[in-house]
Amino acid sequence: MRAASLSPMAWAAALKREWLLYHLGDPRFRFMWDAPPDDEWVALDCETTGLNVKTDDIISIGAVRIRGNRIMTSERLELLVRPDKRVSADSVRVHRLREQDVAQGISPDDAMMQLMHFIGSRPLVGYYLEFDLAMIKRVLFPMLGMGLPQPKIEVSALYYDYKYLHLPADARDTGSIDLRFDSLMKDLGLPMRPAHDALNDAVMAALAFLKLRQLKGV
Repeated sequence: MRAASLSPMAWAAALKREWLLYHLGDPRFRFMWDAPPDDEWVALDCETTGLNVKTDDIISIGAVRIRGNRIMTSERLELLVRPDKRVSADSVRVHRLREQDVAQGISPDDAMMQLMHFIGSRPLVGYYLEFDLAMIKRVLFPMLGMGLPQPKIEVSALYYDYKYLHLPADARDTGSIDLRFDSLMKDLGLPMRPAHDALNDAVMAALAFLKLRQLKGV
């Protein structure tokens, strides 16, 4: 397609793509900028040693592909990742992964390699995805010079927009919307899996994403 035929938004996206590719640290991963398969996404979640993006480590990654209106549970990624720091008792109580469990995991670099190939160029879906992507970027930056470049879809934002539209007009300034994951899932009539398991959380985010698309008629 000629540049003259592109809309301003498409032109800006094309320029950003070229700029990112120019600064890509490892050209083997140019495939992440390919056109994504139609109607495909990847739901993603990470478990970590804590909530500090600068000092904590990823200890597990769960991801599952979405195709059309189906969650492809046969096309999933479930990785244990060996952290650089010890796993605290507090974090074990959250995700139930002990020191001896994660000691058998793969290195963060190997995990990133598998994750990038699993995602390809598909847009990413998740619940409070910003935190997971910040943790991933810290590992990826020495390899790529950037984080994951795929479009991102935040489930809590989709849910907020949907609920806001259904609030009475006089309540939109004062009405509160509960964005907690269990509340969101219950309100959408979706089953809860045991939380703080990376693959379970990725599957639940995928369920919420598909239900919200259905409700919005997308």
